[in-house]
Amino acid sequence: MVGPAARLGHAAGGVRGRLPAVTSLTDQAVDPVFEALVRERLDSIEERLKETARAQTAFTTDAAQHLLSAGGKRFRPLLVVLASQLYPGAEPSAIDRAAIVMELTHVASLYHDDVMDEADMRRGVPSANSRWDNTVAIMVGDFLFARASSTVATLGTEYVMLQAETFARLVQGQIAETRGAGDESDGLDHYLDVIADKTGSLIAASTVFGGMVCGAPADVLDALAAYGEEIGVVFQLSDDLLDIASDASGKVPGTDLREGVPTLPVLMLRASARPGDERLLDLTSRPLDDEDEVAEALAALRAHRVMDEARAEVGRRAEVARGYLSRLPEGPAREALSALCDQVAFRNT
Repeated sequence: MVGPAARLGHAAGGVRGRLPAVTSLTDQAVDPVFEALVRERLDSIEERLKETARAQTAFTTDAAQHLLSAGGKRFRPLLVVLASQLYPGAEPSAIDRAAIVMELTHVASLYHDDVMDEADMRRGVPSANSRWDNTVAIMVGDFLFARASSTVATLGTEYVMLQAETFARLVQGQIAETRGAGDESDGLDHYLDVIADKTGSLIAASTVFGGMVCGAPADVLDALAAYGEEIGVVFQLSDDLLDIASDASGKVPGTDLREGVPTLPVLMLRASARPGDERLLDLTSRPLDDEDEVAEALAALRAHRVMDEARAEVGRRAEVARGYLSRLPEGPAREALSALCDQVAFRNT
């Protein structure tokens, strides 16, 4: 990812972190019956994802399944499945279709993001635009959006409306991020608004879709929407910390520093700079091509008070997300959603 649009590629794609499998949602024992149910649904969704992405020609099928085959966390399908288990009686096929809509919308956005960011890699494989070209990547993204739309139509008009509203937020967030905060906007507030639109909105829609397929009442759907949006923001902010603090995330740290992309710790530094921060402010004000400067900036940020402040903010927001779950019925689904708050917030940070 390069350039100012790169933050959206990270926000939409969540390419850095790796969420644990459902067996690790909590340090405590997972109900084996519930675990088996969740795994069965996720396995079914995985099979149907690729089938839904099948086209009339082998070339388009290959291109459309390219990123799906590369893997991914399937965080949005997981949230659909977990929320769908809050009440009994959800039809398995409806759960699968709701999850497929969310994941295809997400993956389609990655094809477009990679074109905008001129990305070379995605999920450890060549991006579609680098393997083929920008035109193919754009059209394949459109194809996957179309497949998501035809699938959501089978669920009902309420689902169609929510997907459309969510997609509008994704686009508006992309536009806002591309244009930047401007001189009259607070950089941190602008950033948080952007990731709420680009990451939080689709994750919120995922939890709501899960609640809808199991017939959750309106107050529970509202709680799921609030939880999903907050946990989506937490996910991205945790990613910001991983890019600085961790060497265990499967990627080289300092990607954002190399690209000159300001994230939570840097924005907090700018908002509360003190004497002695001048050198670090300079290093984080521009893209870094020199690896010695990248190492210097990483070391300085890791030792700076702003990292503890950023961790505290991520933890605070995770607790806000957990608080919304009090309106949900007790049971293993609620417990799993609660456990995700810790897993997402404190991923090797």
